[in-house]
Amino acid sequence: MRYAVRAHPRAARARVVLGDDDTIEVWITAPAVEGRANAALVTTLAERLGLRPREVVLVRGERGRNKIVELPLDLASLQRALDCP
Repeated sequence: MRYAVRAHPRAARARVVLGDDDTIEVWITAPAVEGRANAALVTTLAERLGLRPREVVLVRGERGRNKIVELPLDLASLQRALDCP
């Protein structure tokens, strides 16, 4: 399934939160330079969701904070993985 993601580069620590509107908020420590933030975003999402990095596909938004990613999880599985009610 495809999900909207809001990236927050240069954060103090990496974390992932599911927002009220089912947007995935991802804080990453890498700067938004030469694709480092996108690579860190994929790695952070994969680690947090228990996926392989190749299972997290950046579909749209390589140059902006708002992105679309494709994950092999439905919404209920995503919520469980992120410990959401």
